[in-house]
Amino acid sequence: MPTAPPCLMIQGAGSNVGKSVLVAGLCRYFANQGLQVAPFKPQNMSNNAAVTADGGEIGRAQALQARAARCPASVHMNPVLLKPETDTGAQIIVQGQRFGSMRAREYGTHKASLMPHVLDSYAQLGQQADLLIIEGAGSPAEVNLRAGDIANMGFASAVNAPVVMVGDIDRGGVIASLVGTHIVLDDDDKKLIKAFLINKFRGDTNLFSEGMTAIESHTGWTGLGILPYFDAARFLPAEDILDLGSKGTTSGIDAAVGQPKKSLTIAVPLLRRIANFDDLDPLHAEAGVTIELVQAGEAIPATADIILLPGSKSTIADMKFLCANGWDIDILAHHRRGGRVLGLCGGYQMLGQTIADPNGVEGAPETIAGLGLLAIDTVLDHNKTVRQTQAKLAQHDIAVSGYEIHMGVSRGADCQRPFLHVDGAGEGAVSADGLVCGSYLHGLFAGDEFRRHFLRSYQADSEMNYDAQVEAILDRLAAHIAASLDMQQLRQIAGL
Repeated sequence: MPTAPPCLMIQGAGSNVGKSVLVAGLCRYFANQGLQVAPFKPQNMSNNAAVTADGGEIGRAQALQARAARCPASVHMNPVLLKPETDTGAQIIVQGQRFGSMRAREYGTHKASLMPHVLDSYAQLGQQADLLIIEGAGSPAEVNLRAGDIANMGFASAVNAPVVMVGDIDRGGVIASLVGTHIVLDDDDKKLIKAFLINKFRGDTNLFSEGMTAIESHTGWTGLGILPYFDAARFLPAEDILDLGSKGTTSGIDAAVGQPKKSLTIAVPLLRRIANFDDLDPLHAEAGVTIELVQAGEAIPATADIILLPGSKSTIADMKFLCANGWDIDILAHHRRGGRVLGLCGGYQMLGQTIADPNGVEGAPETIAGLGLLAIDTVLDHNKTVRQTQAKLAQHDIAVSGYEIHMGVSRGADCQRPFLHVDGAGEGAVSADGLVCGSYLHGLFAGDEFRRHFLRSYQADSEMNYDAQVEAILDRLAAHIAASLDMQQLRQIAGL
């Protein structure tokens, strides 16, 4: 057996404490130090997935972390991915491939059997890495989930990984969350925790010096430092549905004159099972674009220039959710006024005439009506398309890159007017009036050429280089971490 490389595990005293962004920053910091770094998350739960070059699925955060580490994304970076389909069940992805669907209680009895897959992926990553940076899931303080755990202390114990615990001061109660985590863990798990840090601090960090001392005295953990709030993180690809709150209604400022630019408004209904919502990130970063996130119970604003229907993990359920909120009425009225509508993946399927699930892929077999804005019909089946895709815009010689993750096939008259061409064949559909279009391709707007063409068709300028902006933010994040934490102590904890 090869010797395991040095490693460091980042766990949180609660959910959404900033673990994913912190791991990305650490990956970039150590990569900048000349180390071969690989991120690893044993188990993730997210409907925001990325596609690796070999056609597997991993959490979007691990793809960003791989980018931060300057290494290719691999299915082994996130061997177990849970994609919620209902309130009580999820699709299980194991080492990049669909394993099946389970209810939460069923998965609870099954998860321990996935540990060999997790350890296999960890070993494969370790063969070519100088350092593995591991991200936990949720919080180890949920001790009711400790039996068979593969995400937090169960995994840390299996590989003897040193743990750094993160507390989020922005939400309040950070001393209680960290000290409480220490109290509820058993003695063997406590021994794995070597240090802690405070994240998302606003203001003068010296004001929390007594708080650091209190946590150290109650836990025996070493305090690595206090990370000030890093606002630019909101421009990195989102991992969690909770992150969308930071990407709400925004508009850019023209720095040259200090005045708001003329803004293109894109309204996005927040579907209950919204998926791959990182499609919004490049648009959110544009100075001339306002993203209106429409919450359940709210009307889609009549002032919107475009309505964008995002992806969905459960298209039929979300089509019903859309109608229950009256958004179907708003969308049809928007179209009658001459407004544009764009649907991506599940949103594309909703634009059609019918969505059929004859084999019960998403639930009970049924067929429901779509919005009827595209002359297409969709049939869901068990075959899943997962791939990276190169395409061209159908009416223009503009290259498009993206990825597909979907179950189902859409056919109909409007497919004769494709939105894209992939390997010479049409993909997606455009309505006869040209106001409605849909595609299965995610990631369209990350490409500067396509995004500029799209925005300029609405007289909205775009000079942003999105990839360069993400790279610059990752470097700033690494410097931000290095300036705030005891990096020498962190290296020692990792065994470097």
